[in-house]
Amino acid sequence: MAYSYLDLASDVLKAAKQPLIYQEIWELAKTSGLSAKIKTSGKTPWQTLGAQLYVDVRDNSESKFIKVGKRPARFFLKERQSEISANIVSQIEKEEQKKATTTPKYRERDLHPVLAYFAYSNPSFNRGRSIYTKTILHEKSLKQGYNEWVHPDMVGFYLPIDDWRPEVIEFNRILDNNSIRLFSFEIKKFLNKANYRESYFQAVSNSSWAHEGYLVAAEVLQDDDFLAELERLAASFGLGIIHLDLADIDSSSVLYPARIRGALDWETINKLCDQNPDFEKFVEDVKIDFESKRIHKAEYDDIVKEPAQYIMEKFKIEQVIPANGL
Repeated sequence: MAYSYLDLASDVLKAAKQPLIYQEIWELAKTSGLSAKIKTSGKTPWQTLGAQLYVDVRDNSESKFIKVGKRPARFFLKERQSEISANIVSQIEKEEQKKATTTPKYRERDLHPVLAYFAYSNPSFNRGRSIYTKTILHEKSLKQGYNEWVHPDMVGFYLPIDDWRPEVIEFNRILDNNSIRLFSFEIKKFLNKANYRESYFQAVSNSSWAHEGYLVAAEVLQDDDFLAELERLAASFGLGIIHLDLADIDSSSVLYPARIRGALDWETINKLCDQNPDFEKFVEDVKIDFESKRIHKAEYDDIVKEPAQYIMEKFKIEQVIPANGL
């Protein structure tokens, strides 16, 4: 039988002195050479390891693993459960509480280049097709009427210029079955039990005009009940949720996909154009690109060439797994 991720976790945890998060398990496996026994071509094997551990503990009544803590979850061997002292559990709980009450020191707008990179290059989003984004500066908006939750932080679009033949795009236009997909993004530094409802419904309001809307956060509380509530909201209201992993940008993922709308809300699009010149320029540029069948990249957010370096400098994160690049 082939050596599995769970075999690897078991071998690492046999020698571990205390419960470990899945990233630590993978790093120790690399140090000991156990990772070489995993036959995979995946770019983020530590994510696969983590996913399999979470599922095995949750769904397998005969799992050899146990989960300790929630922010983040740590894993240990069930047969060694008696070795987990009260002091270890107390220390883990203190670390979790500290993370839960610590406010990130960076600005939300510092996350915009990270999201731009993710939308353009991450294969888990939009079936691996590149989305170009544009930041919408709220300070340029008219402060009139009930528009507090109207303006998204970023917008994006997909146009299949590189995927479809020019005559197919033109035929699509003639048939009035537009191939452009428009996206709306509301960005938060973190999502936890204190802010998730307001953040989610702000994003719902901001995204009503687009084909797909997303709430984006760099830190998401790793609590099973909390994640289940986010999943329920996504299923009920159709707004997706994206996690930007600052420690490993290529492991960022769509936690819950958005429900795709078949039609755009033209009244809201017109209102946004009236209220914000950045949004009006975005609509104009996408129209030009569609008609010319060429994307003018200079009109949209820059795609950072060295996202890991950007993250280390901007967010003061010392250990960042290098991105795959563009």
